[in-house]
Amino acid sequence: MSYLSKVQEILATIEQQEENAIAAAANMIFNNIEAGGILQLFGSGHSQLLAQEAYYRAGGLVPAKPISIEALMLHKGALTSSKNEKDPTIIQANLQHIQLEKNDVLIVISTSGRNTVPVDIALLAKKQGIPVIAIQSLKYIDQPSKHASNKRLEEVVDLVLNTHAPVGDGLIEQHNLQYGPVSTIAGAAILNEVLVRVVTLMQQTNSSTPVFSSSNVENSSTSNEVFIEKYKHRINFN
Repeated sequence: MSYLSKVQEILATIEQQEENAIAAAANMIFNNIEAGGILQLFGSGHSQLLAQEAYYRAGGLVPAKPISIEALMLHKGALTSSKNEKDPTIIQANLQHIQLEKNDVLIVISTSGRNTVPVDIALLAKKQGIPVIAIQSLKYIDQPSKHASNKRLEEVVDLVLNTHAPVGDGLIEQHNLQYGPVSTIAGAAILNEVLVRVVTLMQQTNSSTPVFSSSNVENSSTSNEVFIEKYKHRINFN
């Protein structure tokens, strides 16, 4: 079976099994944005790619902000990022980059759900009364936590969106190799399904829905400028 066929299987599984969680996530985000909050997203390493996926995206939701801590990002070094994700001091040392406010929603992306930093930021948000959604694969549920509390991510959040990515991430296994990672594709699909539903809910109640138009489409800038002005006090679009 080809990689694309296996990806289609994963996406079909998400569609069939994650409906309730997707609907709940969309409603949570919609209600909190309506109440004046924004959506914030956090991930480290490759999971940071999904936090960036929602940010300043043509066809995407305007009030979506990635939490970017450079020590956890791939451009600072893959080995460094992986090491720092297990460091119990990273979140406290970077609180200036984490600006959660009332009515915000936080999505934490972590394929395994076992490393220290994703659990730490989820706990920080919960302490501040911020609802937390995880995007992770529950296939890893038997992998022990590396957090000092021995808790995994799914144990400390309000809601889990399960990507169903296999342990080891690769969809292809042959000749003693596992390859063809799927966590980013599955995570992006489930994230965008949630955000599409948020926009749909907004369309039912709002005359002006905060969605970015492509800068490569003529006459798209006016609405973008209005939305940027509305949210620039919370999100850096520069």
